[in-house]
Amino acid sequence: MDKVTFKYRTKQLGLAVIRLTEGLPKTQAARVVCDQILRSSLSVGANYRAVCRAKSDKDFISKMKIVEEEADETVYWLEIMEEAGMLSGDIVSPLKKETNELVAMIVASIKTKTNNLNHKSLES
Repeated sequence: MDKVTFKYRTKQLGLAVIRLTEGLPKTQAARVVCDQILRSSLSVGANYRAVCRAKSDKDFISKMKIVEEEADETVYWLEIMEEAGMLSGDIVSPLKKETNELVAMIVASIKTKTNNLNHKSLES
């Protein structure tokens, strides 16, 4: 594969979190955190697919903000897992790095689309 797409990266995030959570202990806290991080990380890719079908620039921005929230929430749960000692930093760090990169890309995309939309409205 020559080009790694954003759609691919968001799906890989969900798959990586699935693999990450499979090895966690079966404590009450781990179950709760696993449920939360699975929901948020899988939601990143699922909601990005909805972004790809946006009907307008405003729809794109609205849907992309949901992707941003879910990705940021995923970072939060990764931090919780690390700080609670459920997983070591060595295991969590690469996934946190990737998720933070995705968040930065999402924010940049929202900003660009918003600027373009504002520029269009000024021209009208």
